[in-house]
Amino acid sequence: MENIIVIIILIGIVGGIIFYLYRAKKSGQKCIGCPYAKECAKKKAGCGCNKKDKK
Repeated sequence: MENIIVIIILIGIVGGIIFYLYRAKKSGQKCIGCPYAKECAKKKAGCGCNKKDKK
């Protein structure tokens, strides 16, 4: 019984992650883990995550 509960929780977590990634990509974010992802998508210049001159 405990195994079924753990499996249901893990499926819920993985499902939530997939849903988050789907919505982020649909909204135009190119680098989902980047804190500047929305800004980069507006400029359409690619992701600036690796730039060191960000403030």
